[in-house]
Amino acid sequence: MIKRKNRANALSRQVNRLDRKAGEWEMFSRRYSLARIVIFVLGGLGTWLAAVWLGGRAGWATFFVFLVIFLIVAFFHRRLLSWIEKAHILRGIIHSQLSRLNLDWESIPFRSQTNTQTRSSFEIDLDLKGQRSLQHLIDICVSAEGSQLLAEWLSQQDPNLDQALRRQQVVRELVPLTNLRHRFLLTFNLASKENMQGELLLRWLRENLPSHKLAWRLIAATLLVAANLILFIAFLTAAIPPYWLVSFGLYMAFYYFNIRDLSQFLEAVLQLDHELDKFWPLLRFLEKAPLVGRKHLAGLLEPLRVARGSPSDRLRTVKWITSGVGVRANPVISLLLNLLLPWDFFFAFLAARARQAIASDLPKWLEVLYNFEALTSLANFGYTNPDYTFPEIDPDATPVFQAKGLSHPLLTPAAKISNDFCTGSLGEIFIITGSNMAGKSTFVKSIGVNLCLAYAGGPVNADFLRTRPFRLHTCIKISDSITDGFSYFYAEVKCLKRLLERLQSPGYPLMYLVDEIFRGTNNRERLFGSRAYLRSMIGVQAIGFLATHDIELSSLAQESGLISNYHFRDKVEEGKLIFDYQIHPGPSPTTNALIIMQLEGLPVEQPGELKD
Repeated sequence: MIKRKNRANALSRQVNRLDRKAGEWEMFSRRYSLARIVIFVLGGLGTWLAAVWLGGRAGWATFFVFLVIFLIVAFFHRRLLSWIEKAHILRGIIHSQLSRLNLDWESIPFRSQTNTQTRSSFEIDLDLKGQRSLQHLIDICVSAEGSQLLAEWLSQQDPNLDQALRRQQVVRELVPLTNLRHRFLLTFNLASKENMQGELLLRWLRENLPSHKLAWRLIAATLLVAANLILFIAFLTAAIPPYWLVSFGLYMAFYYFNIRDLSQFLEAVLQLDHELDKFWPLLRFLEKAPLVGRKHLAGLLEPLRVARGSPSDRLRTVKWITSGVGVRANPVISLLLNLLLPWDFFFAFLAARARQAIASDLPKWLEVLYNFEALTSLANFGYTNPDYTFPEIDPDATPVFQAKGLSHPLLTPAAKISNDFCTGSLGEIFIITGSNMAGKSTFVKSIGVNLCLAYAGGPVNADFLRTRPFRLHTCIKISDSITDGFSYFYAEVKCLKRLLERLQSPGYPLMYLVDEIFRGTNNRERLFGSRAYLRSMIGVQAIGFLATHDIELSSLAQESGLISNYHFRDKVEEGKLIFDYQIHPGPSPTTNALIIMQLEGLPVEQPGELKD
């Protein structure tokens, strides 16, 4: 907690320093603006007086002197404005870090392009996607695809241990590189205020464009344009008949015969221009970023850091082509260019060659960028939470799951109460009882969320976490479905059935997290069904955590040593419920439903007063 407070204070000081610096520069900017007006007025007046009193030469000399002075002042003013813009952007980046540290959700940008409308039940159960979710807290990606990749990493139910450990190695190296992260985000924000859409770049490669015979079309168009010019000049100088009208007519017919194919190609190229403005500076930055002593990060960026023909240089060629195509956006200019030159033929040919040249490499470059963004997001999460630690994931870990100081990353610092927990072997079931609001569900979710962070390669909200890799299954936020015709109870049964099916599938052992089993039916059938279900889970290649109000289920611990009881406590002080949010061994000794009803003024009967 002390580290977190120090980090928050450091970020606050950086924000204040940038605010102060930007304020000073804006004051100087106003002075520069005034100076430019004064120089302009004095230059005009001085030029006029010099011309009147000293002659034309003196007037021109005065004009050029003031022009040079004006340009020098304008140069320094533009540089100052650039500093101000960078200060404001950097201030926003650091303020966003502070907001993430303090869980100030209103100030944390939400990446809506990750399609939160199609969240799986697993992602809903653990709040992995959507607003005020784990991804919302972590995501600082600059592209839609980077955000989607991060979401996939956080939502892994079947972990890939090798990939998780490789990602963790890169994230460890990235955490202290705050300047690298800031400069990366600053580079992007200077280029664009909108997120990058890498799919638009790949679409250009996949489109079935009419690129065949472009070279022959360019040669034919060039010959016709050359003939036009020669015959036209000959018509003007040698007084020959206007044969150029024939060649010009042939050229126009040839142009309009090919205009459909050319337009498809050139319009596809033109769509690249906006995305290249975002992508090119990022490539350039990653190619030149200092990586001394960061071998895992260097390995990630290796496809971009080549000795010759760097990706940014190759994309600069494409950018030059898109600029040439963009010139023809004005119909008048387009007409004039194509009358005098085979403009469209030339740039269509260049675009086809450029597309062929980068077809195999562009997807790789984008993949590197997406991975870097997602890993940078996890590293930034680690930096803003210095009390978090990187987990140990070992297939041979004994105990199979051990956590110290475990808590939930979506809880505010003031609300966090950490817990220790250890599971000795596979096949165990932990029944967690307790009163309403005591912390049962939050504890179960804390285990799942932190394992998701571990599998993504990031740090976890714990002082220590060592675990075997587990497949994950959750039955927490069950909901009915009107469209599918599912009742709440039937949806819950389907979820628990999928759990049994996953136990039969190959892979790592399963960890299942269940909150209030069979809550959608009556007490008697819920108890019978729950007991039968849990008995079938004893001794399997899995570990189960069941949060429940059904204290009767705690008696199962007497049947098997693989079932253990834990509980969360509460007490009433001065008419208020008090919770310690600490997990304790054994079944819950109390319930609080009637107490809550009574405290809120509802009529209640005491247990001894209940009648059949």
